[in-house]
Amino acid sequence: MPDDRSELLEIRGLTIALPDGADREHAVRGLDLSIRPGECVCLVGESGSGKSITAQALLDMLPRGLEKTAGAIMFEGAPLPTGDPAAMRRLRGGRVGLIFQEPAATLDPVMTVGKQIEELLLVHGMGSARARRERAMEMIAAVRLAEPERIHKSYPHQLSGGQAQRIAIAMALALKPALLIADEPTTALDVTTQAEILALIRDLQDEFQAGLLFITHDLSVVADIADRVMVMRDGEIVEAGTRDAIFEAPSHPYTIRLLESLPRPGSRIAPERDRPAVLEARDIAITYHQRDGLFGNRDIEAVRGVSLLLKRGETHGLVGQSGSGKSSLVRGILQLEPLAGGSVILDGTDIGQFATGMPRAMRKRIQLVQQDPFSALNPRQKAGWSVAEGALIHGATRKQAAERARQILALVGLPEQAFDRFPHEFSGGQRQRLCIARALVVEPEILVADEAISALDVSIQAQILALFSALQEKLGFAMLFVTHDLRVAASICDEVTVMYRGEAVEQGPASKVLVTPAHDYTRTLLNAVPDRAGRATSSLSRTGGVSAMGGDLS
Repeated sequence: MPDDRSELLEIRGLTIALPDGADREHAVRGLDLSIRPGECVCLVGESGSGKSITAQALLDMLPRGLEKTAGAIMFEGAPLPTGDPAAMRRLRGGRVGLIFQEPAATLDPVMTVGKQIEELLLVHGMGSARARRERAMEMIAAVRLAEPERIHKSYPHQLSGGQAQRIAIAMALALKPALLIADEPTTALDVTTQAEILALIRDLQDEFQAGLLFITHDLSVVADIADRVMVMRDGEIVEAGTRDAIFEAPSHPYTIRLLESLPRPGSRIAPERDRPAVLEARDIAITYHQRDGLFGNRDIEAVRGVSLLLKRGETHGLVGQSGSGKSSLVRGILQLEPLAGGSVILDGTDIGQFATGMPRAMRKRIQLVQQDPFSALNPRQKAGWSVAEGALIHGATRKQAAERARQILALVGLPEQAFDRFPHEFSGGQRQRLCIARALVVEPEILVADEAISALDVSIQAQILALFSALQEKLGFAMLFVTHDLRVAASICDEVTVMYRGEAVEQGPASKVLVTPAHDYTRTLLNAVPDRAGRATSSLSRTGGVSAMGGDLS
């Protein structure tokens, strides 16, 4: 914890009103917050708690319809110049650096990342092109990206998610800001990349002696980075204290609930071992053909020789980092990608034998729950008919389909009036329940959940995981569960396949693989998983693990 220095940022009594008709009167009410140079304050809470609105108020960027009605914001000893647009533009990116959740939305897709860093420097007055380039190269190296020259000339789509987030961090720190605001910067990243990005942010913050406001919905990611933690709910701070006080002795029921929502291993009751197999993937290989220059092509082996067996009523987890081949394998199993080798056997039938793809009657037996529930639903179609659509496709009358949809909506815990509402009228967790209902309406034998909870708050994740388990016990379907979060895998999976660079490096019961792993890569994944207090079980730099194996965690 930094010593007693003057406050870099001080907020007193901040109140922001919501427009008429909102579900509550204020987005933020009576908020007090302070940050000293070199200190990290974590603002924690679920979606809708007011965390991001607080950050937007600091930047004078409140959305239309929201109004600051009370409170004062002091930055570096002076009132925030909210009435002076030019002064605020100089402040943003200059004295205050910003790291957003999704680097793809931050970076310009038609400009190289090096040029984007240089453009930021130009806007803030660095006049020499040579000086801008040198500073851009310096920042690319500072965020520990290999081959800075190549990265400087790369476009955002040529970078991995972790690399793109490092560029976003480089841009945020390029002008050596006094305050860094990081809004959910690791939510979309896999567990090892998340651990690296958190360590990088903290190291660079210490190097630059910047104050850090770190916004997150996940208490488990803050214990290695926070000096103080503030827990926010419905626009108010319900608990605040040092990191150790919050994690070791939380006092507010909401904080306790957030901590208890973290997935725990051992909560899954294993099914009987002699259940029949419903799906078998044998030596699956998937190759992508990518353009290489104007005239050439190169082949990328996304999946190599992966086999797995899925039994009735069982949950089989596919775990691994982004780019490990998990989603490619799923797409191959669903016959959405052509196989370069191997076969998929569904209830004794090789589904790759059909020249025009899996027959409709067979496709009914295996259904997908996607990662992003909002994009999976038609925004112009009422939720009930989105759910009923599968039943209509498979021959039900409108009356039969509507009746079945209402039954499934009730089964996934949605009220009767949900049938006639549109997707935007639901919360994120409710929309994911709609997607689960949509998949279950045709009574599949297999449910495929591809990162189906990764974008949800931890308490909503816990609800959806409990829902999956309850539905599986009631309906008896098998589930192929894709995740990069080993805590989730340990809490819901019976069997696990660990993917690395397109190969299955370890397979077996979750109780064995995720407790006593045999492979270095699995151990590295586990070492990056925060425990209940949020601390990684050991530092990546001490594990050897993937780095020693030549893996690229960026």
